[in-house]
Amino acid sequence: MQHSSYNQKSKDFPLYYKFLSLLSVVRGYNIFIVVIAQYLAAIFIFSPEKSLRFVLLNLHLYFIVLATICVIAAGYIINNFYDSEADLINRPFKSKLDRIVSQTTKLKIYFFLNFVGVLIAYLVSWRAALFFSVYIFMIWFYSHKLKKIPLTGLIIGAILSITPFFAIFVFYKNFSEVIFIHAAFLFFILLIRELIKDLENLKGDLAQNYITIPVKYGEYFTKLLITILVFLTLNPIYFLFKYPEIGKMSYYFFGTMGVLLGFLFFLWKANQKRHYVLLHNVLKLLILAGIFSLTLVDTSVIIEKLLSL
Repeated sequence: MQHSSYNQKSKDFPLYYKFLSLLSVVRGYNIFIVVIAQYLAAIFIFSPEKSLRFVLLNLHLYFIVLATICVIAAGYIINNFYDSEADLINRPFKSKLDRIVSQTTKLKIYFFLNFVGVLIAYLVSWRAALFFSVYIFMIWFYSHKLKKIPLTGLIIGAILSITPFFAIFVFYKNFSEVIFIHAAFLFFILLIRELIKDLENLKGDLAQNYITIPVKYGEYFTKLLITILVFLTLNPIYFLFKYPEIGKMSYYFFGTMGVLLGFLFFLWKANQKRHYVLLHNVLKLLILAGIFSLTLVDTSVIIEKLLSL
């Protein structure tokens, strides 16, 4: 009954409002950042010897990125579908914007985007299509079931967040040790972010009976777990310093250590939603800085690629 009333109300909004609503649901900003990360990784890590034009005009890479956009957007839609009631409490303003587009329309777009994503991936290879098909299923299963299981939901959520980067690894068939260590670093950061999100959404999760780690074990235990994860994050950083391949990106990792220690200090003082929102934004900026610091792996590559245009 509630959904039908929203479906009726959604017809009263102008088209550009619905577009903004859909952009909010699919988190266009996050998708844009993933696309930037995929192309920067392709340019500076997987194809440093190739010209910028060669990488950017690689049709198969373009299809992989396009399939990623479709599947991630669909993933945000199905996640929004299942979390709509909790979001009314956790994110009231965003929730009102998201509900301008009806649930029925969202589901239609969800299925369409997944179909298009797999079809585009198939233009690269059947393996790419299989990769994205499994990813689609896992996103749905996570949103529908796994998200409500404390530890499992935490780990799977972080894995699903990092999976789009593995699409590029698989495409280039590059599975070097340094890349996996870098992936381990990102995995720990994403685990910490998932726990901060759970602390941030504690009120709504309690109301909807979502059994997250903060709900089941409390804030103190969650902060303790985050502290352990922060120190675990220092391990891949330590090993990355041993690889000359990271170049001037080592400055980013030095900065990250300082940010994480400051993060811990403020974490233990945090006791309100706005504090956790601020800490969440710090992690977002850290991830964003990490993406753009890929250009520092070998600064000479930037000059060579610009000259070869």
